[in-house]
Amino acid sequence: MSTEPRINDRIRVPEVRLVGPSGEQVGIVPLAKALELAQEYDLDLVEVAATARPPVCKLMDYGKFKYESAMKAREARKNQAHTVIKEMKLRPKIDPHDYDTKKGHVVRFLKQGDKVKITIMFRGREQSRPELGFRLLQRLANDVQELGFVESSAKQDGRNMIMVLGPHKKKTEAMAEARAIADARKAERQGRNAGPDDQAADDDAALEAENAAAEAEADAEDIDETDEVDEVTEAEVTDEAAAEADAEGEKPAEATQDA
Repeated sequence: MSTEPRINDRIRVPEVRLVGPSGEQVGIVPLAKALELAQEYDLDLVEVAATARPPVCKLMDYGKFKYESAMKAREARKNQAHTVIKEMKLRPKIDPHDYDTKKGHVVRFLKQGDKVKITIMFRGREQSRPELGFRLLQRLANDVQELGFVESSAKQDGRNMIMVLGPHKKKTEAMAEARAIADARKAERQGRNAGPDDQAADDDAALEAENAAAEAEADAEDIDETDEVDEVTEAEVTDEAAAEADAEGEKPAEATQDA
């Protein structure tokens, strides 16, 4: 069923309670009289309370009313913030360069006011070394403590270890700050007679401010598919071999002799 109010000839009642263009109460009048007044004022007769007896109708510019309502709804959606949880996956023996890259993404998510779920993935014998994942999560939490806090402490979940970071800045504040930066750039461009290149840069900044959440989510999906195989240094290989030998109750010398 249509939610649009009935206007003008679509109103099918013998009489209405009429409200004037400025909100004044005209009273109960026949429908024909109300339509005649609408033509005199060059306005529309709009049914604003269909369930009342008699229905309440108002004289207004219906096209202008619809436009203003759409603008108010758009502004409300712009200021509306949804709680988003991003996810970042790491390995216990992650390369330092990969760690810096993923830490940068975590920083970006927190600046946008989003929560970040950090997942440490253990494979094979790495499951016997949970302290490696715990130390990595602690290191990451300390590195981003200016932007976020540990909302959920590290805990083991099967072959994974999970920690959730919450932002210090609210989502609405982050969105308002991004829009303010975009507006400042636009004002700066206009102040010095922006050329085509400056206008393009300003449009990019505005688009980034409005669609930051969608872009960040797409980046997170791409990042999660990476880091399938981490580089292992020679020292890590030696440590892992020693750990395997200790776990099996064999000495390295005995293993060499058997070989």
